[in-house]
Amino acid sequence: MESLSTAKLPFSLVLLCIATTLLNRVFAIEVCKFPAIFNFGDSNSDTGGFDAALFEIKSPYGETYFHRPTGRGSDGRVVIDFIAQSLGLPYLSAYLNSLEANFTHGANFAEVAATILPPPTVLPVGGFSPFYLDIQTSQFQRFISKTQFIRQQGGVFASLMPKNEYFGKALYTFDIGQNDIYVGVTANQTVEQINASIPNIIKGLSKNIKNIYNLGGRSFWIHNTGPYGCLPHTLTDFPSIEIDAWGCAKSYNELSQNFNHKLKEAIVQLRKELPLAAITYVDVYSVKYSLISDAKKYGFEKPLVACCGYGGKYNHGSVMCGNAGTVNGTEIFAGACENPSTRVSWDGVHNTEAANKIIFDQISSGAFSDPPLPLNKLNKLINGTRKKVERERRDVSKEHVAFFI
Repeated sequence: MESLSTAKLPFSLVLLCIATTLLNRVFAIEVCKFPAIFNFGDSNSDTGGFDAALFEIKSPYGETYFHRPTGRGSDGRVVIDFIAQSLGLPYLSAYLNSLEANFTHGANFAEVAATILPPPTVLPVGGFSPFYLDIQTSQFQRFISKTQFIRQQGGVFASLMPKNEYFGKALYTFDIGQNDIYVGVTANQTVEQINASIPNIIKGLSKNIKNIYNLGGRSFWIHNTGPYGCLPHTLTDFPSIEIDAWGCAKSYNELSQNFNHKLKEAIVQLRKELPLAAITYVDVYSVKYSLISDAKKYGFEKPLVACCGYGGKYNHGSVMCGNAGTVNGTEIFAGACENPSTRVSWDGVHNTEAANKIIFDQISSGAFSDPPLPLNKLNKLINGTRKKVERERRDVSKEHVAFFI
């Protein structure tokens, strides 16, 4: 199910691309624009890197859609899966996964517990991934040269590598930053101290986006960070914290909002510095928060209670999802709730597939994007950016001619 073979594409999407190519070539270009996706991030978009490199993610993870663990932090698909599917592309193989990997249409460099900045401690000794964002972009740089060498050499692996022209035409997605807030929390920093660290965190993200641009990336889809104060994990760790009208930790949500404000400012600056880039800022915070504040509308129950886990008010903390433990002298296995589709949170940190699908449906419409374009119409932004640069270059040329005359 995780193969990148085009045979695994949903049949309806294959028909859509074929039909639009035959009936309307312009529309086909819009729908099937991106030949590949390269993703960078943390556990919200990891499709198997952590599982391959560090620790196995066990059942009941993956039970809803894949019917087995696949390295995703959910009962099924994550948002990047829905993004790929909507663009007519197969699910992304994790770069770190040497088994079943096919990189024809992109690769996923995201990793559970990854941060933007170098973390203070790393797994297996510490609590964060050694594959922070600098490492992910470094891996991508090597990926370009190595995959093209393999293609040139030919042989059995050549067809599993992306074409060289895909790197300039691909969609580059980022979903990272939540763990950088968590770094401050684990260090017992005050909210004020964590807030003070955010500009440097955003600077690290901007640096890596520039690095990808310098490697040929032009189309960027960048998620802000979700409401950290609404995670069952956060609420379990801070039972006495001030909560808002929907039961979320107010001060930690304000941290996320500040992060997002600084991120949006940085993207405005990046658009000035990277003239050929088409950069979309995606407000996943608002969508994720609406799943809590308007849970009934979306068919969710107990929006702050984890589906998989054991312990306390939020079903989280005593025994983690998929693990066994002893609670008050009794052996407990922390399994999943009866119907994950009625829950927002899967394991106290990550969303269920049902929540991820709604998040994707909302953000892909363009209603939560800046600029407000649907995901499958981003080529309009790309073409508009290129035309603007071409006009500016022509204007500069005319000015030079006038000067010399």
